[in-house]
Amino acid sequence: MRILFLGDVVGRAGRDALNAHLKTMRETWRLDFVIVNGENATNGMGLSAAHATEFFAAGVDCITLGDHAFDQKDMMGHIEQEKRIIRPLNYAKNAPGNGARVFSDRRGRKILVAQVLGQVFMKRAFDDPFSAVDQVMRTYPLGGAVQAAVLDMHCEATSEKMAMGHFCDGRVSLVVGTHTHVPTGDAMILSNGTAYQTDAGMCGDYNSVIGMDKAEPLRRFITGMPSGRFQPAQGDATLSGVFVETDDKTGKAVSVQMVRYGGRLAQSGP
Repeated sequence: MRILFLGDVVGRAGRDALNAHLKTMRETWRLDFVIVNGENATNGMGLSAAHATEFFAAGVDCITLGDHAFDQKDMMGHIEQEKRIIRPLNYAKNAPGNGARVFSDRRGRKILVAQVLGQVFMKRAFDDPFSAVDQVMRTYPLGGAVQAAVLDMHCEATSEKMAMGHFCDGRVSLVVGTHTHVPTGDAMILSNGTAYQTDAGMCGDYNSVIGMDKAEPLRRFITGMPSGRFQPAQGDATLSGVFVETDDKTGKAVSVQMVRYGGRLAQSGP
């Protein structure tokens, strides 16, 4: 299976790039399944129902969220009806929606998509991500119940993301980090066949501070005082993420590559 995962979409610039390029990427790269993290897509804070609908029209198969999952209030109800949107497994016990779901690609092959929030340096104390993921992996064994499985590890600490990669090695097709918006150059296949990248990066304007217009973040770092809200940068956006190809029998990764498409970053992909 040929799977594309794109990192956090930030604001209008990220949405516009996704709308402009994804259909071409699907055709050119012969993609079977596309997952996009959308938790910063609506003005940098959460995802609205309208923008989620826009993503699916552009060719996205599944959207993952994160710690800003419900910043846009209409997502509370929308996620119950739109099953292609995944919130973190360990967000809250009473949170609407689901943290994992099995999908089918166009050839009927089953793919599990799950997301979990880390605990290190996060603003809230979320439940243990490792036990949450373990339960899902036991329920949907790779190469048995599903032909592929992708885990979005949404957290700050690179060490926690790496630990999750090794914890899942051989049990999922891909573990990919999101949340920090900075792409890492460590795409690899781990010892037991799981593809891994510490952070997918963002889909947004890289002439920014993690996707936000530079003026307000710089002011806060220099003076220690805010003077306004962060606003997403509006320049030409780069789509950043990871491409993985899996073996249909085992579900393990055959190849993995960083993806950079459009915008300021050096281009890469299959």
